[in-house]
Amino acid sequence: MVEARLPGSFRDPAGHVFLQDGIVYRRIHAAGIASYRQLIDSGLYAALVAGRLLVSHEEGVSDPDGGIVLRPQQIPMVSYPYEWSLSQLRDAALVTLRAQKTALRFGMVLKDASAFNVQFLDGRPILIDTLSFEPYRGGGWVAYRQFCQHFYAPLAVAAAHDPRLLRLESLFIDGLPLAVASSLLPRVSYVRPGPLFHIHLHAKAEQKWSRGTPAPVRPEAQSSSTRAVEALTESLERAVSSVSWTSRSSWSEYYEAGESYSSQAFAAKAAIVNGWIAQVAPTRVWDLGANTGHFSKAAAERGALAIAFDSDPACVDTLYREVREQRITGVLPLVLDLANPSTGIGWAGDERMSLEARGPADLLLALAVTHHLAIGNNVPLPSIADYFSRLGRRLIVEFVPKADPMVQQMLRSREDVFSDYGEAAFERAFGARFTIDARSVVAPSDRVLYLMTAR
Repeated sequence: MVEARLPGSFRDPAGHVFLQDGIVYRRIHAAGIASYRQLIDSGLYAALVAGRLLVSHEEGVSDPDGGIVLRPQQIPMVSYPYEWSLSQLRDAALVTLRAQKTALRFGMVLKDASAFNVQFLDGRPILIDTLSFEPYRGGGWVAYRQFCQHFYAPLAVAAAHDPRLLRLESLFIDGLPLAVASSLLPRVSYVRPGPLFHIHLHAKAEQKWSRGTPAPVRPEAQSSSTRAVEALTESLERAVSSVSWTSRSSWSEYYEAGESYSSQAFAAKAAIVNGWIAQVAPTRVWDLGANTGHFSKAAAERGALAIAFDSDPACVDTLYREVREQRITGVLPLVLDLANPSTGIGWAGDERMSLEARGPADLLLALAVTHHLAIGNNVPLPSIADYFSRLGRRLIVEFVPKADPMVQQMLRSREDVFSDYGEAAFERAFGARFTIDARSVVAPSDRVLYLMTAR
């Protein structure tokens, strides 16, 4: 079998992930066979899959070298912790802890607790690393520090200050250092058990250890008792569950405020966009600037998987909670600053994929987006068109003229140096990268919608 080994799969000697003919496979090396067999034979795998805590897989034949190839349930869109909202990260943390508690009942434990081992499938977080489980042999939970750095510390810091701080996880690929988290948390956090034990005291213990003074992280983390590890897991579960924040912003109430569209214009826009989505019949839609997901949900209702990107964490969090509570399976909300999109990071710059590397989408929605890039971020229209052509095969894009109230509001606080921003310039720029299939004015506004195909 000819393998294209995925760049991010090199850290675990027990196995690796590779791609063949567009399908992701997992190869288990001889070093991981014993733990894998215990996972299966103990009944843990069946319990995890039944509880929607771990992706299912089909097992292939053994290799001559003693390894095994698995075909796991496929994840249609890979996302990363620095692209999640607070609710998404919290739910991913709780799924990890539930998997840990389940594993302990079967005599096993999570040997690592990386947030990168979680993906979102059908609107819910799920573990994807089958090889994260090993027999529990005492000595505490080896992944305790990793869980705190990948999940609890970023949650606590972002909830205390600003949800945008979750982007720190793109800088600290091995998790937010506990000493950094401790320094960022307010003083009141010292009287709360979760931050006190799992961040502040944990960070102090690490500092003592780094200076050569042996110090236990916590008694529970070092104990050989299964019950002590269960108690530690339950303590983390309480701490994670108690993290709270307010998910509201001016953008999360954008449609309700009616500042951009009259009800008549919005109805006209919806009719045009929905008609074009039906015409294109895409499988994967990337909705850039999705806000709270009106058009992402419309695409999902037509059978597409819609990735709803927005730079406002409150919008993404609001949509995710709606997806979770209403069990919407075709929408994945993600936080993305289109002016500074996710790049390849980690070892050699490709351990975690860029946004572009995860495309292209069948259909790109860029509704009320280009004026933010062109005027708000000074990105030339040709550059916007070029990037969009690399992200999607088809495009529904909205042009917002300079006379529009939203653009005028943007120009109040800056000099108008955008002499080349106009509909003719827009069509020239996008016409170089796309063929324009249709054009429609969003009456009674002056905004214009286009349906395009990448050249």
